[in-house]
Amino acid sequence: MNLNGDIIIIEDDYDDREFLVEIIEEVLKNNGYHNKIVTIADSGRVIDFLKEAQDSPFLIISDINMPGMDGFQLRQQIFEDQDLNDKCIPYIFLTTSGDNVDLMKKAYGLSIQGYFTKPNDYSEYQVLMSDIIRYWKVAKIANRVGYDG
Repeated sequence: MNLNGDIIIIEDDYDDREFLVEIIEEVLKNNGYHNKIVTIADSGRVIDFLKEAQDSPFLIISDINMPGMDGFQLRQQIFEDQDLNDKCIPYIFLTTSGDNVDLMKKAYGLSIQGYFTKPNDYSEYQVLMSDIIRYWKVAKIANRVGYDG
């Protein structure tokens, strides 16, 4: 994981995507973080993007319910691709699906690093994103040990 790498947002809904970008931009600014935000509306383009990226991303935030390839299928492809899996990119689900236990079990069965429900309140959403980003800024990740970037 690259501490200053891109934050990848995979979200097909334009309004949800732009709202999340606004919140994350504010969190980054307030904390002095310099990550770039990359949005991808079509989940079918994510694997190629990750393979072509010069630097490893910092974090992937993905919706679950998307047309074509849903978040579970995307996570499965990343998990099964040894090169992408070795990058140890934290994969977070951010969804409106709520507290659906079956979905949570399925998600964690794919070795995701977090399952969160999209808050309706702006300040709650901001706190959630701030907590997630701060956590991953200090978490110990296998390919980051000794990394000084």
